[in-house]
Amino acid sequence: MSRNAHADALIAFLNASPTPFHAVETASERLLALGATRLDEKEAWNLKSGQTAFVTRNGSSMVAIRLPVDASRPKFRIVAAHTDSPCLKLKPRAPDPSANYRQWGVEVYGGVLYNSWLDRDLGVAGRVSRLDAGAVKSVLVRGEGKPFRIPQLAIHLDRGVNDSGLILNAQRHLLPVLGLQEPGRTGRSLEGWLEESIGAPFASLTFDLHLYDTSPASYGGLDDEFVFSGRLDNLAMSHAALEAFCAEDAGRDTIQVAALFDNEEVGSTSAQGANSNLIEAALERALLALGRTREETLAALARSHMVSADMAHAIHPNYPEKHEPYHYPLLNHGPVIKGNAGMRYATNGETSAWFRGLCGKAGAPCQDFINRADLACGTTIGPHVAAALGIPTVDVGNPMLSMHSAREMCGSEDHGMMIRTLREFFRD
Repeated sequence: MSRNAHADALIAFLNASPTPFHAVETASERLLALGATRLDEKEAWNLKSGQTAFVTRNGSSMVAIRLPVDASRPKFRIVAAHTDSPCLKLKPRAPDPSANYRQWGVEVYGGVLYNSWLDRDLGVAGRVSRLDAGAVKSVLVRGEGKPFRIPQLAIHLDRGVNDSGLILNAQRHLLPVLGLQEPGRTGRSLEGWLEESIGAPFASLTFDLHLYDTSPASYGGLDDEFVFSGRLDNLAMSHAALEAFCAEDAGRDTIQVAALFDNEEVGSTSAQGANSNLIEAALERALLALGRTREETLAALARSHMVSADMAHAIHPNYPEKHEPYHYPLLNHGPVIKGNAGMRYATNGETSAWFRGLCGKAGAPCQDFINRADLACGTTIGPHVAAALGIPTVDVGNPMLSMHSAREMCGSEDHGMMIRTLREFFRD
């Protein structure tokens, strides 16, 4: 195996996107470079056939739309993914020093593997806001030049850790160390850095700040078989959706949509999550701008299909017993169709067959994932959006290991196969 353009592009996207805000900013720049129009939800949408446009909400979710040449009998082809990943988010104020250590409290966002955040060089990134002349002003920030760290307790003070397992309390054990507090000594502070970023006193600031592993995304394995990075779940599928969307031209009667939602990792119930009206409003407004009616919009939805793209579990070589013995995906063996009898995934027999056909057109192998019957199954944005729009949906993803770790891994060849398959979907 060799390095490839699709994996190179994924690595660049991951390195540019430490938070959902940065991911949407990076995606917006990509679309603007293609000539796409940035839309404003607060204003009327003036669109024409064949046009590419996008709208963002909260700076962390996006819907990109490419209108067809002929909108007389349109249908939607939607690829939906999410921009957020499990992480540690900073609380609004710092605690008092512990001994002489300066620290900062964190909240756990999503299903974090606590231990994976220990003993890593951690940067801080996100959005800082303040009220300025009656309006909220926000800036994106990223700081990794002076990293923080959550030090693990030495084995000498926790002799049973390797036998009994590591137990961490989120309130007490996950505070990063920022520096030292010494009497009479002044130095750099996180508060001061934030003040400089927006030009206002710290007391006037609010923020949405995440910790992230500063180690850059990279290839791994003896033959570059792997990609190692934080946030593969689910920036990898966000990037695949974006790349497939950007690579295509306007269809005859197909409205191509790439929808990237925030807050999937905490249930999707937010103004910018998959449970919001973001995609439904965007789709209807696009057709209304072309002179279609509400009746025609509902008919278009009935003719539509959606791919919910979220990373999947590859079989773990050290824990094969955790996997269903006849439905375990392999790295670099192609896209995975995810199914669940309890509809934790939106896949059914028909949508599965349909996606398998797309893989065949793309020349990509296709795999299946079913959870063990005695283990609880995760879920995705697929069921949420499928229920809201009434669109036949398939849940898919590329296989990976270390899901929800601060640093994950996937196959470098799978990314290109997924992009090719999603391009076939947009052409369908």
